[in-house]
Amino acid sequence: MDDLDAFARLTARVEELERRISALERPSEAAVLVAAEPDTPVSVQPTAALSFAPEGGVFSVLGKAMLGIAGAYLLRAVAESGSLPKLAVVVLALAYAGMWLVWASRMPSTARFASAVYATTAALILAPMLWELTLRFEVLPTSAAAGIVGVFAVAAYALAWKRGLAMVVWVANVAAVLTALGLLIATRDLTPFISALLLMAAASEVAAGSNRWLWLRPPVAAAADLAILILLYLYSGQGSPPSDYKSIATPVLLALGCILFLVYGTSIVFRTMRQRQKIGFFEIGQAVVVFLLAAFSVLRFGGTAAAPILGVICLLFSAACYALAYRHFDRYHEERNYHVYATWSGALILTGSSLCLPTMPLALCLSVAAIVATLLGVRASRLTLEFHGLLFLAAAAYASGLLGYAAGALAGTFPAVPGWIVWIVAASAVACYAVGGRFRTDRWNQRLLQTLSAILAVAAVIIFLVSALVWLAAIGMTLGASHVAVIRTLITCVVALALAFSGSRWQRTELIWIAYGTLALVTAKLLFEDLQHGHPGSTAVSIFLYAVTLILVPRMARVGRRLVTASDAA
Repeated sequence: MDDLDAFARLTARVEELERRISALERPSEAAVLVAAEPDTPVSVQPTAALSFAPEGGVFSVLGKAMLGIAGAYLLRAVAESGSLPKLAVVVLALAYAGMWLVWASRMPSTARFASAVYATTAALILAPMLWELTLRFEVLPTSAAAGIVGVFAVAAYALAWKRGLAMVVWVANVAAVLTALGLLIATRDLTPFISALLLMAAASEVAAGSNRWLWLRPPVAAAADLAILILLYLYSGQGSPPSDYKSIATPVLLALGCILFLVYGTSIVFRTMRQRQKIGFFEIGQAVVVFLLAAFSVLRFGGTAAAPILGVICLLFSAACYALAYRHFDRYHEERNYHVYATWSGALILTGSSLCLPTMPLALCLSVAAIVATLLGVRASRLTLEFHGLLFLAAAAYASGLLGYAAGALAGTFPAVPGWIVWIVAASAVACYAVGGRFRTDRWNQRLLQTLSAILAVAAVIIFLVSALVWLAAIGMTLGASHVAVIRTLITCVVALALAFSGSRWQRTELIWIAYGTLALVTAKLLFEDLQHGHPGSTAVSIFLYAVTLILVPRMARVGRRLVTASDAA
């Protein structure tokens, strides 16, 4: 009866609208019509508000949804009874769920509650039916079930696209993601459901390319990442995967992780470059995650040549990121995009070079890259490039063995003569500080860069001087541990005095800081080496040198400042 009353009111409203249109088209008849039938005021009700009225309100919408659930149980009973072929039941079930999804998309844009409830009804119909038809009745193969889940999610995008029905897309995709993950674990067949999740990820990124439903990207991305992580965990072990999991060909294992990286990589580049969007924190984190998953897939399933090939790809990506950072984002003053892409470039250079180069060429190439990056940073007044140079230099010091040699040269047993690459990296450290010191500002990040670069350069100088003096002393005498301890104290004290003077003389504040840091290093050396393991005579000499240095370092700093003041006055 309520439906008949609603239909009668709708008919009366349509007739009234037709009379008004006729009045607008025929003014002469409109006057008679208006005189004969005066307008009656029509009350306007807020359509977006939730109503508990019998027609179209909350109770009515929920009641229709419950009828939909009852229909789903009826189909389940038919499937259990065997009165219809199971294939026919599958078709009816899919058509039934699709009907509710279409109904949700046909609701007015103001009827958000009804649209959400009907979309939820479609999801509640589809997910349990797929579960039972795949696992219990074994009517649907896993590939068909995964295809249906993917089509359901994509269909929600297509139906909601024109009118921007966010709730339809949200409900359908969340349900599809949870269903795919559940069936992935329950069926032990990963490939089809990971493919469905990749399809959903691609659909969400296509929508993001039009700035639609951006808030849906994180849950879809998290589900796809989790599925790939499960795949790698199960199939990347030394042995075969568990017996109840289906085998997957190696090219498929390799492709799934790479496709996920291509989906999000392409989307991020398109949004930041073509659409000039500021890269978000979700995109930064997701790019790192999918790259790591893809890199692990290549290294694990790509064979013996995987590491060099991945290294070359990383170097190519690094060049592309540098080009985007300095030729595109820097030009349009897109600061966040510039810094993110530049950081990715530096990380990719380190990753690519370490994968495709042996140790010695790696250290040499990183040293050259450090000098080039520092030169370009000074020339273009780009602090980011100078930081990259410092990063490359630190990696070169680690790869060449300079860090290990430095630890042995400054404490403990003196090491053997190092290879030539150690001295090349040490000379590169001094050259980078000398070049980078030409670009000086009062910003904290510039001071931090200069301090870190100066620490590497000073350490290289101390190591060289200690090694040279030890080798010269070994020509004329047999050196013991006490002699080496005195040489170390002497060199570090002399370097501290030189740093204090040169830092104040040429206004290099970081050198004065390092001078006092060198004194702290000598203090620790006396406590933990000389006093515990040294000869009394050598310990006395070391303490004497240390005391003299403590007295002279502040005075050398003042002498340098007086020379600067005198030169300015002249």
